[in-house]
Amino acid sequence: MELSQIPEFMGLSVLLGLLALMATAAVAREERSGRPACQKANGFPPDKSSGSKKQKQYQRIRKEKPQQHNFTHRLLAAALKSHSGNISCMDFSSNGKYLATCADDRTIRIWSTKDFLQREHRSMRANVELDHATLVRFSPDCRAFIVWLANGDTLRVFKMTKREDGGYTFTATPEDFPKKHKAPVIDIGIANTGKFIMTASSDTTVLIWSLKGQVLSTINTNQMNNTHAAVSPCGRFVASCGFTPDVKVWEVCFGKKGEFQEVVRAFELKGHSAAVRSFAFSNDSRRMASVSKDGTWKLWDTDVEYKKQQDPYLLRTGRFEEAVGAAPCRLALSPDAQVLALASGSSIHLYNTRRGEKEECFERVHGECITDLSFDITGRFLASCGDRAVRLFHNTPGHRAMVEEMQGHLKRASNDSTRQRLQQKLTQAQETLKRPGAED
Repeated sequence: MELSQIPEFMGLSVLLGLLALMATAAVAREERSGRPACQKANGFPPDKSSGSKKQKQYQRIRKEKPQQHNFTHRLLAAALKSHSGNISCMDFSSNGKYLATCADDRTIRIWSTKDFLQREHRSMRANVELDHATLVRFSPDCRAFIVWLANGDTLRVFKMTKREDGGYTFTATPEDFPKKHKAPVIDIGIANTGKFIMTASSDTTVLIWSLKGQVLSTINTNQMNNTHAAVSPCGRFVASCGFTPDVKVWEVCFGKKGEFQEVVRAFELKGHSAAVRSFAFSNDSRRMASVSKDGTWKLWDTDVEYKKQQDPYLLRTGRFEEAVGAAPCRLALSPDAQVLALASGSSIHLYNTRRGEKEECFERVHGECITDLSFDITGRFLASCGDRAVRLFHNTPGHRAMVEEMQGHLKRASNDSTRQRLQQKLTQAQETLKRPGAED
């Protein structure tokens, strides 16, 4: 090799060495960054291993999302499923057109009852800003509803304004009710007369409010603690139950000009041997039902003249052992008092109050414990909630009870016109039992 060619050879070797060092450094950087050396800069890997890893992560995220509880039964009429949070309370409007539900998803839903048996169930949504409602009740005129706020610990009124398209606009009033309770509120109610609102807390306090947010009266139930309270459908009475083995009932009295006068003790339901867990009124307020930790339920005749010291009459006692346990217990009485619905945990039991016999049992209806139980005002459906859905059942025991009642009246009918009228009602009830979902 000539001396003149040595510098050229050395320069070429140095250049090749530098290129090799640069390539090695690039590979090391790619490995340190966690990206394969063959991967493009846009982040899309050509190999399948990284893609499958991402897919597994996506599947894991989807699995963590709570699944809707599935339930089927021959008497299940519908399931209302628009809420994204657990439903805590519901209420049927007095005109029978709507069902209101509230959940921890910061919304109240208003459902049309005429859609219950349709394929799709429409609902209108009212938002609760920076809070959520735990209790909801319609006003008597169905033009407003009240809710209890979980974080605000107060009542809020929403007005319903009908739009031209048939929908509604929901507007919260500028000011909420003042904070008066010192313990968590467990129940609220509005008298159908529109004269007062009731709120009850878990201590022994029941407050009677004017519609403008003024406290009219404070009731101390003296029951150690309250577990349930309600306003009677007639709008005259307020009742509560708790640690003691009785249900106490008061009358809220108003003058002839509509001015508030006083709250007086009316009567008590006595007969249980342990704490009463829940109670309910019939639609005409002439019957009441109660369930106790002593493992029994009772049906009462409350159509009495309490001012003459007349006490309610015990009509029927039945067994319900599930009430002895610690699981939450709910009670609903059909409008005609023919059917008693009792919920323990996530299951529902239906009883014929005339015979005292259990007729139906729905097990594991919801994915959580049942939080509310109610018949619609016609008695056709029983509604329950506990997870993100409301489930509606055909009240078949109610139709059977009507058939039995009509057959008894028909045997005792003394004239043809009465027999004809009773036979018509009997035929209607029998036809209802033959419809899908209502027959055995």
